[in-house]
Formats: sequence, C-alpha cells, structure tokens
Amino acid sequence: MYRNPPMPNRTPYPSDLTDEQWAWIEDLIPVPFERVTFQEVRYNRREIVNGIMYRLRTGCQWRNLPHDLPRWQSVYHYFSIWRGASLLDSILDRLRTAVRATEGRGPEPTLAMIDSQSVKTTEVAVLADRGFDAGKKVKGRKRHILVDASGILLAVLVTIASVQDRDGAVPLIQTAHVRHPSITKILVDGAYNGKAIDQAMAETGIDVEVTKRNEQVRGFCPVRLRWKVERAFAWIGRYRCTSKDYERQCITQEAKDILCAARCATSRWAPLDLCRDIDTSQQATSRRDLIPRSRDRSAE
Repeated sequence: MYRNPPMPNRTPYPSDLTDEQWAWIEDLIPVPFERVTFQEVRYNRREIVNGIMYRLRTGCQWRNLPHDLPRWQSVYHYFSIWRGASLLDSILDRLRTAVRATEGRGPEPTLAMIDSQSVKTTEVAVLADRGFDAGKKVKGRKRHILVDASGILLAVLVTIASVQDRDGAVPLIQTAHVRHPSITKILVDGAYNGKAIDQAMAETGIDVEVTKRNEQVRGFCPVRLRWKVERAFAWIGRYRCTSKDYERQCITQEAKDILCAARCATSRWAPLDLCRDIDTSQQATSRRDLIPRSRDRSAE
C-alpha cells in the first residue's frame, strides 16, 4: 500500500507551492513509485513538484538542485514521466477553467490568439533542433503559442527558428479544433497568410482573422485583444528556465512553457472555496453571479 512520506521540516523557497495551490492540483499528481526494487517511496509528492518549480524559476541545472529538496535524479525522473503523460495539460486545463470562471467567462473559449517568439539556444541543444530566424536574427528555436481571451495558454509548439509563422500555426489551429471545438475565431498578425492557413481554415471551420495596428497612431499602439498573446510571452519570459532555451529537445521546452503558464494562472484564480467544485470534464457554470462585472465576457 502506498504511503506518502511526510513533508520535510525546512525553510520554504519562494518557488514552493502554497497549501492552497497544492490542494488544487493534488489529486492530479500520480502516486510516485520506485522502479524494479519496489522499495518504499522516499519523497513526498509535493516536494517533487517543488523541486521542479525551483528549477523552473531559477534556471539552474538539474544537478544543482539544493540538498534539502529531493535528489535531482528523482525530480528529473518524475518530470520526464509527467512530461509525456499529458499530466501538465490536465493541470493547465483545470487552472484555466478556474481563472475563466473568476473573470465571468464560460469554461470553454470561443476566441483565441496565435503568435510566435524566437528564443536563443545554447550548444546543449541538438543540432537538428536549432535554426536561424532571418527576420529576427536569432539562432535557436521558435515557440508558437495559442492563448484564449484571458491570455492563458491553450497549446504550444516549439520548432526550429527557421520555421515560418504560418507553418507553425497550422498544427495549433488543428489542435484548437480537436481539443477546444468551441473556438470559432483566431486572431493573428499579418505574417499568418497563405495557402496553408486557408487550407487549415477550410478543414477546421475556424475563422483566422488578421488584425493590424492602427496606422494613424504614431508610436506604440497595442492591438485590441491580440496584445494578450504578447503579454503571455512576457509572463513566460519571467522564468529564467524559459527566458533562454537550455534544453536538448523541443518537447522538454514545450513542457516548461506549459508549467510556466500553469504557475502564472495560480496567481489569478478565485478563492479556493469558489473554484473547488469546477469540473473540467463537464461544462461548468460561469461565476458571473458571484463576481459582478461591467461587461459580459462569456462569449470570448
């Protein structure tokens, strides 16, 4: 029978999960196990998550995790398992539903935005997973993200930097159609045009609309709604582990981007007693009656 080891008595790090944050995702974290020997589990599940959060926030190497956290081999072992088991997507889906409820929106989005960002890599990255963005003069990788009207991540795709924006957007449009069939419109900038986008629109039925800035305004001018995808890039870049791509494989960088989005969402949710009964597997009701808003955003 599984016994969850107690939490160690140590000074908490700023990156540690609070009791409220842990209570919100505890049931999603699978039970740890030891391979082959079936020996008793050594580390608490929450401490393993805290180890992953510490590296995400500080950007240190796995081997440089502090000694009062679980050993780096165990933390990396569980991270690699959870990375490929869609666990991170489940956590983000639950937090996104909670945030949308507090903002008076429906549980599923109908409007989304797509954009891309080129990020430098190091010599650690596999040579086949690196490219050169001729427009931004960046050698490395490019992250393509899909966010909802609240600016919360819906999907992410990491490619080499030489991939064109429109080519990276096609898989995201298809993902939006499969995982979020309620989406009817996606806002993009002028780089997203061509036959590939037209074909994706015809296959999925999603309207991809190009929104441009007001040419009559001089200087900086945020584009309505689409500025939220730029804010999402800023949120991801606050974490040292994602401000530059240090990973060997693109799939690992995608997992870190999802973790960053999930951690940012925890600071925006409603009080736990208002969100605890939200079930992401069903159509949850909106919280507009609990939090008065001057504008009805349920259709966004």
